[in-house]
Amino acid sequence: MAASVAKGASLSHISRESSDIRRLANFYKEIFGFEEIESPDFLEFKVIWLNLASVQIHLIERNPSSRLPEGPWSATSPVADPSHLPRGHHICFSVSNFESVVRALKEKEIKVFERSLPDGKVKQVFFFDPDGNGLEIGSLAPEK
Repeated sequence: MAASVAKGASLSHISRESSDIRRLANFYKEIFGFEEIESPDFLEFKVIWLNLASVQIHLIERNPSSRLPEGPWSATSPVADPSHLPRGHHICFSVSNFESVVRALKEKEIKVFERSLPDGKVKQVFFFDPDGNGLEIGSLAPEK
C-alpha cells in the first residue's frame, strides 16, 4: 500500500451552497439534530456552520450571479426523483430509529424512495433537502 501524501487527513466538513441558508439550516437541524456553531464572518457572503457529532456542514450563501441550477436538480429538472439517488450524489446518515424517521419524513410530505438489500439487513431511504441535495438515511436491520 502506497503512503498517502496528506498525513493525518480526516474529513473536515461538507459544504452546501444555497440562496436561503437559514431555510436549509432549519431543515438539517429539524431532521438530523444538527446544532448551529460559531462561524466566521467572510464579509462578502453569509455562512451558517452546523455540527453533529464529528460531522460539520457549512452552508454558504449562493452567489446571486451564478447561472448553475441550485442543487443537483432544479425545479425545472426531470430528475427530482429520489429513486435516482441510490447510485448518485448524496450524503448518508445512519440512525437508530429508522422506521420512525421514515414516518416523520412522509408526514412532512417529503418524497422518499425506500429500499432494503436482499438479505434484509440494510434498509435505506433516499430523499432531497429543500435545495435538491441528495440525502440517504441508512440503518442496519436487527439480526434475525
